[in-house]
Amino acid sequence: MIEFQNVSKTYHLKGVTKVILDDVSFRFPKGRNVAILGHNGAGKSTMMRLLAGAELPDSGAIRRHVKVSWPLGFGGGFNGDMTGMENIRFVARMYGEDTERVIEFVEDFSELGKSLTLPIKTYSSGMKARLAFGVSMAIDFRYYLIDEVTAVGDARFKRKCDEVFEQKLERSNIVMISHSMGAIKKLCDMGCVLNNGRLHFHDSVDEAIEHHNHNQST
Repeated sequence: MIEFQNVSKTYHLKGVTKVILDDVSFRFPKGRNVAILGHNGAGKSTMMRLLAGAELPDSGAIRRHVKVSWPLGFGGGFNGDMTGMENIRFVARMYGEDTERVIEFVEDFSELGKSLTLPIKTYSSGMKARLAFGVSMAIDFRYYLIDEVTAVGDARFKRKCDEVFEQKLERSNIVMISHSMGAIKKLCDMGCVLNNGRLHFHDSVDEAIEHHNHNQST
């Protein structure tokens, strides 16, 4: 379970104050796949970083009673001066995983070959995404965070990503951001709408999409 307790988050940029979350309390229901909807700039990606622990709230607390992933496909958390292999080892140890098992999985899944011995700063964005997705899939998280990206690479590799991700969903849940309503309807069964610092919960994903569409048209 993931719980927000009186969470506030605000940005101040060039004299403009942007409220992302304003004293929000919310508990993500156990066993549900949650869509986070909102207009561009509402703060969905910021909320995802808060969920992952990559950013801290200005006030309040975020409690994670289960293991939560970083946003899938996001390679920004890697150390650019370390090799792919060193980053894999670091992440595996950080999450208390069997290092050799994780390495074996990522080597096979990512298909990066000898590039794993090179520093991350030499990787293309696609290579970083392959590595990040592979490491994500090597660890059994209770919640996977999805910020648009659920598959990377060419068509063959995307099918490979989809297959392993579907296996994960048999025993895990997701929190998802996507502009694709089709993807949201396929993967999520409830939704939240983020608007003007407030988070509105809907037990039905269709109701959440209707609320989001209404906000877009007004």
